[in-house]
Amino acid sequence: MTHTIDRGYPWQIAGTPGLQLHRARSRPTEWALTFLRVVTVTDIVMVIVATASTHLLWFGFQHVLVAAPVELGIDYLFFSGFLVIAWMIALSASGSRDTRILGTDSTEYRRVVNSTALLFGAIGVVAAMTQTDIARGYLITAFPFGLALLLLSRWTLRRWLHVRRRRGEFSFRVVIIGNTEGVRELAASLAVRPDAGYRVVGALVTDGATGTLDGVPVTRVTRDTIFARLAESHQDTVIVVGSDELDADAINELSWRLDAGHQLVVAPQLVGVAGSRIHTRPVAGLPLIHVETPSYDGPKRFAKRAFDIVGSALLLVALAPLFLVTAVLIKLASPGPVFYRQERIGLSGEPFHILKFRSMVMNADAHLAALLAEQGNGDTPLFKVKHDPRITPIGRFIRRYSIDELPQLFNVFIGHMSLVGPRPQVDGEVRLYDSKASRRLAVKPGMSGLWQVSGRSNLSWEDSIRLDLYYVENWSVTSDLVILLRTARAVFAHDGAY
Repeated sequence: MTHTIDRGYPWQIAGTPGLQLHRARSRPTEWALTFLRVVTVTDIVMVIVATASTHLLWFGFQHVLVAAPVELGIDYLFFSGFLVIAWMIALSASGSRDTRILGTDSTEYRRVVNSTALLFGAIGVVAAMTQTDIARGYLITAFPFGLALLLLSRWTLRRWLHVRRRRGEFSFRVVIIGNTEGVRELAASLAVRPDAGYRVVGALVTDGATGTLDGVPVTRVTRDTIFARLAESHQDTVIVVGSDELDADAINELSWRLDAGHQLVVAPQLVGVAGSRIHTRPVAGLPLIHVETPSYDGPKRFAKRAFDIVGSALLLVALAPLFLVTAVLIKLASPGPVFYRQERIGLSGEPFHILKFRSMVMNADAHLAALLAEQGNGDTPLFKVKHDPRITPIGRFIRRYSIDELPQLFNVFIGHMSLVGPRPQVDGEVRLYDSKASRRLAVKPGMSGLWQVSGRSNLSWEDSIRLDLYYVENWSVTSDLVILLRTARAVFAHDGAY
């Protein structure tokens, strides 16, 4: 059966009758268009507020001209209007409103920052080249104020979007194609992150049998029947995972046959690799994926250490009154020292002594083995005791809000620990590590980490080590800042702390 597309070229479609071929165009779904409009309007409001506030702050309602070698007759009211338009164009040109990144990862924020910085940098360069004297105070005020408003509005909209997505709304409807194991792993990963916006509505497997897989409807297909089954499904996104049936020709044919506005996503068999480490480079018609190896030395290590020193010093000064009050309460509550020191394993397996506020009775370590055996947790490298009878009343309170961990700021300042990293464990736990878990020791242990802000002690050991290894392989100063912000929220929620 022959079909034609816009250009009038004939295309022979083998197999499925009645399946229409459209020229692929990027056309967001209805919910994505709605959210895109909301983001655009919010950006306009934030940019206008920033420029109008800056204009009133510096010039009020006066008629002030922009100074230039040639009399232009342009006042700052006109310049403010130009800035609003240019700012909106920059945000759009940078792809900061791409529906594929809205509400997902840091790419959205990074594009907002980059486009704003480039715009103001370009204004500064043009002003210098033309010897136009634009008030520096105006630019210095508008840039950070507008950027802060844009990031705050994007963050607020993202929180709203995540709430809707956890209800099953405002998400891409996904059909996964591939082998059974690949489908299972991908569906499970997407299920634990509903805020990513991918809701699996079905799967087409090239092995196994028709039925359900972890609650997802599954249909057994062959290469010849994939397209017919896709035409029957109600999806706007197709994700392809590994399968012998789906070679490059099959994926290309799939991209040709998808309706306009549908997304085709190919999931490479890469686990625990952040997007910043992945770069696609076409070579001889092949899309080669370059994966950067993790780096723990050089400028990144220096930046992390500088961040730790400055951050821990500021926090020690700011939290000094809380340290004093906590020390007095511990002394009054039970006999014994204020601080508790314990040997932990740090960078490259080197032992050090961690410092904490004492939250237990004296000689609490002597009862640990019996309690772990009683709760059946003695054979996993995560020595946690629920409803621990050794904890004092004041100890329970400071643990609830992680106040007992604050003296580790001294460990960070000295250099034994970092503000963010895998939690340090005792020698007995480290001895239970396998080769994969030993990667945790490639970086300094931290006061907080990725697994602490993803469920804390409610997570299993397997989930904890998966999150820690992801951090080890992909850490950056930016990710540390994000984790610290999420740490504050997790502490006040005090979920999983015991």
